[in-house]
Amino acid sequence: MTLQWAEVNPIILSIFSLIGIWILIYGCLLFIDGRMQKISFWPFALGAAGTGVISLIPYLALREPNQEFSGQKDAFLKVFDSRWTGIILNLSTLILLAFGLLAGDWGDFIQQFLSDRFVNGMSLAFCLFCLLFPTVLGDDMARRSFQNPQIFWAVSLVPLLGPLAYLCLRPPLPESNAEAA
Repeated sequence: MTLQWAEVNPIILSIFSLIGIWILIYGCLLFIDGRMQKISFWPFALGAAGTGVISLIPYLALREPNQEFSGQKDAFLKVFDSRWTGIILNLSTLILLAFGLLAGDWGDFIQQFLSDRFVNGMSLAFCLFCLLFPTVLGDDMARRSFQNPQIFWAVSLVPLLGPLAYLCLRPPLPESNAEAA
């Protein structure tokens, strides 16, 4: 981490930034989910900011399946439930993908993937984010009465772009539910 950005392969910068996008995607589902869990999502989200997927794995292992939401959405949850958040994440992702794909050096990336533990771990973390997303998607869809197996599989099987499209298309949770938590 020399902060010499001009010397870093754009593919590596893009993947590093997309890890942050993945954390926000998970946040859009898990802050709402964590409200109804015995353990809060907050500590895991803070840990994910520093460790990526490593901090999310314990939360995903400890959380109980939950297909309901009760109580009121506060301002924080409204942001994570907003379609605008999904749109902003989509636009940011498209910019990062274009930057990495158009300006990056794939030969250099493969060499660094094979020789640099940080690049290797970061790339594998990106893949893990993709693989683990279906574990929380079904509950989020059920909370929104959005039960459609075709949509579930389309979102699950299209890495990164499927979850981003879901954030833009999913119906919002009600502002409040009479069954206050």
